[in-house]
Amino acid sequence: MTIRIGNAPCSWGVEFANDPRNPTWREVLRQCAAAGYKGIELGPVGFMPEDPAVLAPALEEFDLQLIGGVVFRPFHDADAWDDVLDGTHRTGAALKAHGAKHMVLIDSISPRRAPTAGRASEAEQMDKAEWAAFRNRIAEAARIGTEEYGLTVGIHAHAAGFVDFEPELERLLNEVDEKILKICFDTGHHSYAGFDPVAFMKRHVERISYMHFKDIDPKVKAKVIENRTDFYEACGDGIFCNLGEGDVDFPAVRQVLLDAGFEGWCTVEQDCDPLLDPDTLGDARKNREYLESIGFN
Repeated sequence: MTIRIGNAPCSWGVEFANDPRNPTWREVLRQCAAAGYKGIELGPVGFMPEDPAVLAPALEEFDLQLIGGVVFRPFHDADAWDDVLDGTHRTGAALKAHGAKHMVLIDSISPRRAPTAGRASEAEQMDKAEWAAFRNRIAEAARIGTEEYGLTVGIHAHAAGFVDFEPELERLLNEVDEKILKICFDTGHHSYAGFDPVAFMKRHVERISYMHFKDIDPKVKAKVIENRTDFYEACGDGIFCNLGEGDVDFPAVRQVLLDAGFEGWCTVEQDCDPLLDPDTLGDARKNREYLESIGFN
């Protein structure tokens, strides 16, 4: 088994490209390398330079490989399709230019779902026609990534979007061709949603093409669900803790991957508020050291 561990700009609080609280893209690369990683994701479209002539030398300078990129856009909003396509094509072009492999599709946070993040039984559901259109938009983005840019495309369940809870993720997987849509499985979001990440992995590991490693503080999770805290406030409250300190069983995650012969990248994502996490470099280093301690190297 050859598994390589990378990191992502969200571990430095980068959720939106133009957030004035963001560290610079070069500082993210510098800290990622200083923490011992060899791979990095793009982050939100427009955070990293889109000109390969600018980004490629910086990746080489810090001895980092570009792993993938996320299209975090409102697939649930029919009126935002042009925005979704913009993110899909810009991400695809950037990944192809650097020889990266993984395009990750995430339905971004919806005001209709944010109040019920972590509460599957209370979450508003799309009607049949709305779901079909939503599914088709995801399938088209997956087709673009696969056929036009030669990438491996994975769907990523995310708190407060319309692919959040396990039944929604499995429904989508049943309705979109596996040839164009794999799974980017996020351990933390699956736990946040109230489901068992290891059990899901055992059922679907053959379709998992890419992993996001994230852990959940169970005490913070219980508090934010009880208080109906929105996603970004929950990040600031520390719901995504250092790996090994939460409720995700990472040794069991490793064993599922080992048993399946999984090869490729697994990326640490410790979503945080860029102003409230005083030691992003230290957290990144601790997460890598924890994974090495349980056999990832």
